[in-house]
Amino acid sequence: MWCDTMRSLALLLGVKAACILLVSSLAGTGAVNNSGRWWGIVNVASSANLLTNSKNVQLVLDPSLALLSRRQRRLIRQNPGILHAISAGLHTAIKECKWQFQNRRWNCPTTHSPAVFGKIINRGCRESAFVFAITSAGVTHAVARSCSEGSIESCTCDYRRRGPGGPDWHWGGCSDNVDFGRMFSREFVDSSERGRDLRYLTNLHNNEAGRLTVSSEMRQECKCHGMSGSCTVRTCWMRLPSFRAVGDYLKDRFDGASRVVYANKGSNRASHRADPRHLEPENSAHKPPSTKDLVYFEKSPNFCSYNGKTGTTGTTGRTCNSSSPALDGCELLCCGRGFKTRTELVTERCHCTFHWCCHVSCLNCTSTQTVHECL
Repeated sequence: MWCDTMRSLALLLGVKAACILLVSSLAGTGAVNNSGRWWGIVNVASSANLLTNSKNVQLVLDPSLALLSRRQRRLIRQNPGILHAISAGLHTAIKECKWQFQNRRWNCPTTHSPAVFGKIINRGCRESAFVFAITSAGVTHAVARSCSEGSIESCTCDYRRRGPGGPDWHWGGCSDNVDFGRMFSREFVDSSERGRDLRYLTNLHNNEAGRLTVSSEMRQECKCHGMSGSCTVRTCWMRLPSFRAVGDYLKDRFDGASRVVYANKGSNRASHRADPRHLEPENSAHKPPSTKDLVYFEKSPNFCSYNGKTGTTGTTGRTCNSSSPALDGCELLCCGRGFKTRTELVTERCHCTFHWCCHVSCLNCTSTQTVHECL
């Protein structure tokens, strides 16, 4: 009897341990899948599900959408008007991502579901690194611009630069508030990351790389003052770069991204505490990645053919350039499968004339175009 009781107890303990392991495993998976979950607001942020204040300023998403964490919702409540900037920044980031990769096998495909970028973000590859960087940069850029436009109640222009700046110019005007944009993006975007593993560190690194790209590309703009535009004195301020410039910079970093591993610096004898984990190159002969470099830890999947497990759509049906030896050429884009050629009629506006005042009239011109599509 006693032996049977002990066997039953052991069996129960074993089941309990298995359940704990299962829950822990699921929790870890959830942490990974929560990365970038907030991107889904780009598909649902509309006038139908936004709460507004008495001034008709957009405040927060309807809580029933449940796409934002509690911390993210609190940040939006504390900064009235900022949700519109976040959504605009995401739209800009997605548009830029698609433009930068329009001629690549992976062309930044998106969906209308909460998982905007699909399953690629569950991998630690170059493409996911770019997605994290460009979306973080998009929020930084849009929030900084919205501050200077007066669209967010909790921030304004950056007025810290004041007084003489040089012999013939001085600081003035309304500088874009990139510091507030960076601060808010770090609080909002990084809060969706959980854990202390390699994926967590690479996502945070790439988020910060996107923000630093925006701030480092700030440029000085000036306006002349003087008799008949003589430019005797100039008033200058700091302006955000175009987002195309941000995208170009991050695309260059994508091409030169560093493959990293999870490392530990060892113990700190002065404080008797272990230093935090950090990223270092997988190849010890390579230099450590800078704060503006993109990092990854996993080989990219094969984007040539459809794979439901990895979420790749393949290149079948993609338009290619039959005369190009580059990545947009049919040989490379179609992965050696060949291509088919067809002709289509295209109607465009042409011979437009401006009539005073104020009307433009155009003709419709039809032409035949040759289109090549991957098999």
